Amino acid sequence: MAAYATVPVINALSDESHPCQVLADCLTLIEHKGSLDGLKVTFVGDGNNIVNSWIEAAEKLPITFALACPIGYEPARALIDRARANGANVLITTSVEEALAGADVVYTDVWASMGQEREAVERAMAFRDYQLNSKTVAMAKPDAVVMHCLPAHRGQEITHEVLEGAQSIAFDQAENRLHVQKAIMVWLLRG
Repeated sequence: MAAYATVPVINALSDESHPCQVLADCLTLIEHKGSLDGLKVTFVGDGNNIVNSWIEAAEKLPITFALACPIGYEPARALIDRARANGANVLITTSVEEALAGADVVYTDVWASMGQEREAVERAMAFRDYQLNSKTVAMAKPDAVVMHCLPAHRGQEITHEVLEGAQSIAFDQAENRLHVQKAIMVWLLRG
């Protein structure tokens, strides 16, 4: 679409990427952490569109990005290789403990995204050891924040206590989606 359009095209969400969400996430992190400089953002779960956009963000931002996911659910190798070639500090591992060591941000998303509903049972089995709960969040830094792009399946990828806990900034994330979307449109209209 963008190749043929004569006006800006905004990728609000696709199977491959979710850049508007990651922009809102960055705003939320700046609000809560003061800066993105030196943060370690760890995603626990599927190597999905959010992960792809965080990997791309790691090419441009002074962050470390880590992903803990089961074998077979990693992001595309070409994306990871390109990001690393462009200076991104990216770790992909099957170990939740390794990914969360020193993490400032603990992030997850649903295990079966839109269009993957038929895989829900299979994915639930594959990701059962990748849930954000009090035990996994404790593997990160004590002042780590918890993020989720919502809606959440409580009791699956994240427990109720973590989503509603003091470390969670998921609802600020949701609010910031509105503000960032408006800012993107204003920026494009001024260009």
